Amino acid sequence: MDALAQLRTLAADGIDWRAATGRLPAADASRPAAVLVLFGRLDDVPAEHAGDAPAVPADLDVLLVRRASTLRHHPGQVAFPGGRMDPTDDDLVAAALREAEEETGLDTDGVEVLGTLGALPLPVSDHLVTPVLGWWARPTDVRVVDRGESAQVFRAPVADLVAPANRGTTALERGGRTYRGPAFEVAGNVVWGFTAIVLSGILDELGWSVPWDRDRLVDIPW
Repeated sequence: MDALAQLRTLAADGIDWRAATGRLPAADASRPAAVLVLFGRLDDVPAEHAGDAPAVPADLDVLLVRRASTLRHHPGQVAFPGGRMDPTDDDLVAAALREAEEETGLDTDGVEVLGTLGALPLPVSDHLVTPVLGWWARPTDVRVVDRGESAQVFRAPVADLVAPANRGTTALERGGRTYRGPAFEVAGNVVWGFTAIVLSGILDELGWSVPWDRDRLVDIPW
């Protein structure tokens, strides 16, 4: 089965986030938001670690942004394009596409929306975030549109995300407790937090993950 067919199946079946991550939906008071998880074959440059991810096409990428360091919430973190749902948005899919266009200049006409994967809480900013799964059927140029919002827009090879050498775990101390989560090192960036949790769940559900060292600690780039 090719990558697009697998993603279609994932969109149809969804993900049991409680089983995958142990995270439960937040209270109804949480503000609705959506992110665009956009996969596609975006260029002719193969992943550096294609041989370490036999189930993943070497030319398959996912679109990511690095948030501006001046933002109030999640400054400097790598994320999927997306944001809070506005009153003018028809639904969460529309919100994800609008935010992606505003942040990256994405031509949304070239995006095939495959479906949504169910909401996850983001307690730090009191949002309930729905990942919208998409396929970049007609890729176009993307870029940083507003330096006040994003510092970088880039395409991360999925095989490089899967490669064991690029995976690890972060440890965050808060309120006397240690919170551990997945992390990825790709394109000179560390992907951690909410985005890494979603990526890790998707890769596992698709059967693309390979064994990696969960005891390897990755420093959080503050």
